[in-house]
Amino acid sequence: MNIVIVGSGYVGLVSGTCFSEMGNKVSCVDIDSLKIEKLNNGSIPIFEPGLEAMVLKNIKNKNLFFTTELSEAIEDAEIVFIAVGTPMGNDGSADLQYVLAVAKSIGQTMKNRMVIVDKSTVPIGTADKVKATIQKELDQRGVEIKFDVVSNPEFLKEGAAISDFMKPDRVVIGSDSKYATNLMKELYHPFCMSYDRFITMDVRSAEMTKYAANAMLATKISFMNEIANICERVGADANQVRIGIGSDSRIGYSFIYPGAGYGGSCFPKDVKALKKIAEEHGYKANLISSVEDVNNAQKLVIAQKVVKRFGEDLTGLTFALWGLAFKPGTDDMREAPSIYIVKELTKRGARIQAYDPKAIEEAKEYYLKDVKNIIYVNSKYDALKNTDALILLTEWKEFRSPDFSEIKKELKAPIIFDGRNQYNVFNLHTKGFEYYQIGK
Repeated sequence: MNIVIVGSGYVGLVSGTCFSEMGNKVSCVDIDSLKIEKLNNGSIPIFEPGLEAMVLKNIKNKNLFFTTELSEAIEDAEIVFIAVGTPMGNDGSADLQYVLAVAKSIGQTMKNRMVIVDKSTVPIGTADKVKATIQKELDQRGVEIKFDVVSNPEFLKEGAAISDFMKPDRVVIGSDSKYATNLMKELYHPFCMSYDRFITMDVRSAEMTKYAANAMLATKISFMNEIANICERVGADANQVRIGIGSDSRIGYSFIYPGAGYGGSCFPKDVKALKKIAEEHGYKANLISSVEDVNNAQKLVIAQKVVKRFGEDLTGLTFALWGLAFKPGTDDMREAPSIYIVKELTKRGARIQAYDPKAIEEAKEYYLKDVKNIIYVNSKYDALKNTDALILLTEWKEFRSPDFSEIKKELKAPIIFDGRNQYNVFNLHTKGFEYYQIGK
């Protein structure tokens, strides 16, 4: 098939690359000419395991193309995906200006029947707005061209996006057109051959499914963090509680690890947007609001433990920080707990020596660029040198089994604050560490 992906960010680039891997001709369109130039030269703007090799392979095989010219790209397109950003507005709602701008451009330039797919995470009812925007442009041109608008929400996990796309748990299609449904089923057939993962529903239900899925996962995280905070106060061990409840098949072990809170591009934005959607329709989403409140507070729990141990004034103290990204396997720092913890500690006079395998440039250039009392180092052990304690915030694999004798040697005092409950508390205590974790 001839596929166009408008928006070459995280979702658009991964989706377009994976579609091209199955032999489709895919054109990725973006208004950022510098990004397109870099992509055409094989430079990938994001870190995602396996993505770079797949992009380069399909550029070489002439299955994958990058351009700034939407009108040329859609000339022979059968399906056009809208995968541009929907940034969060000041009121928590999703900003649709970029989605509707793409819809307008499609209406101004399309020549043949096509299926337009909302791939971006968008509020319920967006497909109707996209359809109306395109139709308005066609009417102004005085032409009649058939088109369909469907919803196809993405469920990609950063750090595992290629695997998620190539072997999806489900493919959700919201459509009121048999033609569009059949075309989408044909497109996704190579990804769903082993068993039927293709789920069809009405458009609004598909749009809601994305929000509901992310809100459910965020709820599990906040629930377990709430339990962990209660465990600390009553003398229970949240990790043992996690094992006890996770063994129940109705609950399971996914997303019930106590930690420093969720971050990233999806959960925080989608929880806020769902709360706003409910408000706009006269409903107060109390549970969703509580999920957000618990998470906002959780991001500061590790900082509070540091302050409790060392005092309000941290002047003269230096802390090693392992992990800046909001999760392992990505360089994404959007809404990462590290941002809040670094700022909370440095405003009290602390200095930070930080290491992350992938996110240091993101921290330097964007998220922590205004923080003065932080330096970045090239290895986890370099971060420890002459510091007063270690703070672990991202569970990268290289942090899972470190040399504790080396940690002890480099730290001024053997103190660890573990924001991901990574280590065995008994072993660390027997090795002479002060060990602070969440939920115990």
